[in-house]
Amino acid sequence: MTIRILIADDEALLRMAFSTVLEAQPDMAPVGEAADGIQAIRLARELRPDVVLMDVRMPGTDGIEATRQVIRISPQSRVLILTTFDLDEYAFAGLNAGASGFLLKNTRPEELLTAIRSVAAGDAVVSPRITRRLLENLRPHIPDGSSADRDERLSRLSGREREVLIHVGCGLSNTEIAATLYLAEATVKSHLGRILQKLELRDRIQAVIFAYESRLIHPA
Repeated sequence: MTIRILIADDEALLRMAFSTVLEAQPDMAPVGEAADGIQAIRLARELRPDVVLMDVRMPGTDGIEATRQVIRISPQSRVLILTTFDLDEYAFAGLNAGASGFLLKNTRPEELLTAIRSVAAGDAVVSPRITRRLLENLRPHIPDGSSADRDERLSRLSGREREVLIHVGCGLSNTEIAATLYLAEATVKSHLGRILQKLELRDRIQAVIFAYESRLIHPA
């Protein structure tokens, strides 16, 4: 399957660089470029890309609002936010707007390509630095060992599903979980799908937060 990608960035040189990297991949095809949020929304409506690489700061409609509208008009499109600004407000706002990932522009090309393939497959991708700060912000709201019992929804999970959720909460990818638990990657994906359904969660990011809030795992 070829992953169809829309590139949204106000810097022409960066769009060209991204496009060059993507065109070299046998399973990826850049299908359009947008210089601002309005163009990104219009092209998403017309092209229905699998993945949108979205810059945060663009003229007019910014990447956060563009993400929100792209998800609304093209629900099958997955948005991966790329930015030079390593700020919590952008990460949290982007994820709340429906983005499937948040990476810094200084991410290595191979990591970017892996992230694109992951979000295209339905996973969520957030840089470890952002994940750590997300959990730091959650820490004051995470119950400690003396608090009330764990979330009752945990009782809906099988033992294996709890194992998978713990590894998801620790930031492991499906491939890494499969290797750790000696399972096929397809089996891990099936477990994760059942976990999200049973816990009534939207995506992998919410699963990470749930794992901490329910005290299934604790922040180090």
